[in-house]
Amino acid sequence: MPVAYFYLVVAVILETIGTSALQASAQFSKLWPSVIVVIAYGAAFFFLALCLKYIPVGIAYALWSGLGIVFISVIGVLVFGQKLDFAAVAGMILILVGIGVIHLFSSASSH
Repeated sequence: MPVAYFYLVVAVILETIGTSALQASAQFSKLWPSVIVVIAYGAAFFFLALCLKYIPVGIAYALWSGLGIVFISVIGVLVFGQKLDFAAVAGMILILVGIGVIHLFSSASSH
């Protein structure tokens, strides 16, 4: 089962790279960030598909999208100078708590 989470973590990291490059691409007007978007998203979906051999699609997608939201928000603050208000931070904490609940208590988290 650990291989499934390895695939999922790789997918999340690649999706985060793709989304960061999407911001840097300036609406696809810059070539190299645009190329990174396509490659990173393609690879992210490849690794997400691999993890679906072991984790149900609903659980995998919840974990993938939740972690992606948190990671890209942190990058937005650190790299792009974006601001998060209290509600945004509280919502992300709730997402992380939800991921923990799924991981710790859900019998649906694996086949």
